[in-house]
Amino acid sequence: MFETPNLYLMSAEIFLVIATCLVMLVDLFFAGAERKNTYAAAMLSLAGTLLVTLQLYEVPEAILYSGHYVHDQLAIILKVAIYIVSMIALMYARTYIAERQFLRGEYYLLTLFAVLGANVLVAAGSMLTIYLGLELMSLSLYAMVAMQRDSHSAPEAAMKYFVMGALASGFLLWGMSLLYGVTGSLQLDQIAQLPSSADQLIIYRFAMIFIVAAIAFKLGAVPFHMWIPDIYHGAPTSVVAFLGSAPKIAAFGMIIRLLTEAMPGISADWTAMLVMLAVLSLAIGNIGAIMQSNLKRLLAYSAIAHMGYFVIGLTTGNNEGFAASMFYMLVYALMTLGGFGMILFLSRAGFESDEISHFKGLWQRSPWHALLMMFILMSMAGIPPFVGFWPKLQIFMAAVNSGQVGLAIYAAVMSLIGAYYYLKVVKVMFFDTAEDMTPIKASTSLQLAISANGLAMLVLGLFPSVILAWCLQAFA
Repeated sequence: MFETPNLYLMSAEIFLVIATCLVMLVDLFFAGAERKNTYAAAMLSLAGTLLVTLQLYEVPEAILYSGHYVHDQLAIILKVAIYIVSMIALMYARTYIAERQFLRGEYYLLTLFAVLGANVLVAAGSMLTIYLGLELMSLSLYAMVAMQRDSHSAPEAAMKYFVMGALASGFLLWGMSLLYGVTGSLQLDQIAQLPSSADQLIIYRFAMIFIVAAIAFKLGAVPFHMWIPDIYHGAPTSVVAFLGSAPKIAAFGMIIRLLTEAMPGISADWTAMLVMLAVLSLAIGNIGAIMQSNLKRLLAYSAIAHMGYFVIGLTTGNNEGFAASMFYMLVYALMTLGGFGMILFLSRAGFESDEISHFKGLWQRSPWHALLMMFILMSMAGIPPFVGFWPKLQIFMAAVNSGQVGLAIYAAVMSLIGAYYYLKVVKVMFFDTAEDMTPIKASTSLQLAISANGLAMLVLGLFPSVILAWCLQAFA
């Protein structure tokens, strides 16, 4: 007998799909010259989805729809974080895309579709759902990177992103195919049962290698990092702000589902691979960033280094480390939004404020915004009392507690090296003479967003338990 599925626990995704369709209609019939209605509808859609998701927080954990969908606290918390950073990214993007003549309703629609894909990804209970969520999110991002068609660099960045993304998807699909071949199942909890045959166990481990490689591609960890600087440099800054935040949170959910839930039996193997990724990412990311004069490329290399710190938490193979990694990723998303948000704030039509030299004398032009940028950079460097210090400390403590003292010391040394290039930008802002005294003009919403984002670096640093408690709860 056919049973009507319980759709209540999937109400956030259903609400977002319906809301996205309504946004499409609003853009078609009531968009207005500046797409204000489309923007408002997109923001209301995310806010509504956030409220619907919060209603589900107290509902007991469940695995639904033949094991393809998981409802648990990890998924709920990650979804809430994705909505919040996506709303901030849209606030940053509005003026930027309007001034550059690629203000289209499609930008907001693609953002919503990417959020929907991220939602599916973090709540996946099977390899099929993981792949569907990943591709829905990735295809939206490819189109967003290419949206500024009159730019010389954006189409090139989009092509590189598409090719590298397709390669990562191929690795992931190949690994999943091998897993299905030896286990006969797509569901993560059934894949977790190790095969009894020695030959099948070898194939199982080969599958793990391909999946870890795909994860490294998506994170931008070394040696699969080559796309990050070119994409960050070439893509529109508003897109990079979104690309470097919400999809990273979704990627964390995918990693937890694939490695800790699907392959816990060979955790010693994948943690060994992750240690290598962490060591290389910390070295290449931090050293590469020192040599950059373009701020977007500097932030790209620093993103590679940040993924190194993030991966260290995963190498512990225990809940303390996973919670520390989740804490790191959520804070990183806020920091990277702030960094690119400040570039958006200082840019104007026909001028991209993406060179470090463009920040010369910012203290003379606008002391308040120079102070905010300093908060963001100090947080990225992991200097107390800013919020970026706490996840690094949690990562180091988790590594030490799991016996990886050498790795923790190495990461701490790399953190000191990394502080140099952040301080270099601070020095330029406060001690160099401004070359351009053009008054800074920005919309009120953008000024409010960048002020809130910058102040959050200090306030959350004074009260880190606001975010940390949620991360610990997700892995309790």
